Amino acid sequence: MAEPSSDDLLHDFSPMLRVYKDGRIDRILGTSTLPPSFDPTSGVVSKDVSISSHPPVSARLYTPRSLLDSSPSAKLPLLVYFHGGGFCIESSSSPTYHNYLNRLVSAGNFLCVSVEYRRAPEDPLPAAFDDSWAAMKWVASHAGGSGPDEWLNCFADLRRVFLAGDSAGANIAHYVALRFGTSEELTGIEIEGAMLVHPFFWGSEPVEGEPKGPEISKFVEGLWSFICPDTSGIDDPRMNPAKDPDLGRLRCRRVIVFVAEKDGLRHRGVHYAEILRQSGWGGEVTVDEAKGCDHVFHLFDPGCDEAEEMMKTTVNFINATAAAVGNN
Repeated sequence: MAEPSSDDLLHDFSPMLRVYKDGRIDRILGTSTLPPSFDPTSGVVSKDVSISSHPPVSARLYTPRSLLDSSPSAKLPLLVYFHGGGFCIESSSSPTYHNYLNRLVSAGNFLCVSVEYRRAPEDPLPAAFDDSWAAMKWVASHAGGSGPDEWLNCFADLRRVFLAGDSAGANIAHYVALRFGTSEELTGIEIEGAMLVHPFFWGSEPVEGEPKGPEISKFVEGLWSFICPDTSGIDDPRMNPAKDPDLGRLRCRRVIVFVAEKDGLRHRGVHYAEILRQSGWGGEVTVDEAKGCDHVFHLFDPGCDEAEEMMKTTVNFINATAAAVGNN
């Protein structure tokens, strides 16, 4: 098939997707899927659950198989994960995320809910935010031990919920923690920590150390206005937390921001940690940088030393509290 000419294109956000004037959408990356399964290498079993039919929201759940074959003396932490992909590609059933979460759940010995939210441009923002919040309300429905899913009823400690996501998913994790602090819709759960991996934030004014070249700004600003057509601009608080007067109301005890030295979004991640410290928020925030690495390197090269170290840090971030609770 001949390569389409530039005259056929309405938007070109390569290498993620292209949108054509006739309405076609070509997702270049993140289209492959894997079914839920038992993974013998990690010893982790997964299943898909429906959260809502209208709109369609679902999740893939992960648990160590050993948990299903035993009667644990204590419930385990729960990780709620939001996949990346610029709000427009990838899914919870992507091989990239499925394989990563199998390894992470195995290494950390906790449960995971990986959220399948609607994607732009068919469903522009705030659809992904709304779906992710609906998933959190579904999680909270298990607080009394009588929710719709037996894994969460039996094994998840909802006093030790963690949020995580990469890139756009990190943006969502921030949004969820902030909405948790600015509303009273969720009861019966506590968000202990949030892990923002190479977060997708931006703003009109460069932050300290940020490259001044127009290439990344043009791409990010164009993508943001495309996926969020009702936005006020690139300084929309959903994209630039520095402009959010409610930032200090983020509701979780700890935040870790992962950044990568060669990532064009690196300085935004560092800046986020700085403004969070200055916001009046009473929690603890740290930054963890991977030297010599680029955006979401841990997904593309999971066997590298830096990815292995990042996984250890993630597991320790979650299980440090689990150990403390177990010792009380």
